[in-house]
Amino acid sequence: MAFFSSFNVVGSGLTAQQLRLDVISENITNQNTTRTEGGGPYRRKVVVFEEEGTQTPFQAALARARGEDISPTQGGVRVTEIAEDPSDFKLVYDPTNPDANADGYVEMPNVELVKEMADAMAASQAYSANVTAFNVLKQVASKGLEIGK
Repeated sequence: MAFFSSFNVVGSGLTAQQLRLDVISENITNQNTTRTEGGGPYRRKVVVFEEEGTQTPFQAALARARGEDISPTQGGVRVTEIAEDPSDFKLVYDPTNPDANADGYVEMPNVELVKEMADAMAASQAYSANVTAFNVLKQVASKGLEIGK
């Protein structure tokens, strides 16, 4: 049923954007964390998305004819990894901080609040767009069911 694959596409978008918001929240929470279990300050994380299930109906039929396993989703997005941002840490002069080096500088996380807020707004807008698409699909399905009455 091609119609129901649309729900899978929208669902994958909702899931991906929710994870993106979770990672952004973690970054904001740790913007002042100078110690981690791995040593050093917290390193900003970013979510990497990848297109998912882009087979055309013909490609899917051909794959089925060859006996290949077909993914039930037709399109959408998936998270491939949560990567660490390799940008440099900020140095802040604070000789009273227990994590300061010999020169009195503390390595601070590479998290910029303005960038995180902009990313959060973009993720929130993408999430809202997916909710709108889901509601439209729900209305279409409801109207389709009314045809049989």
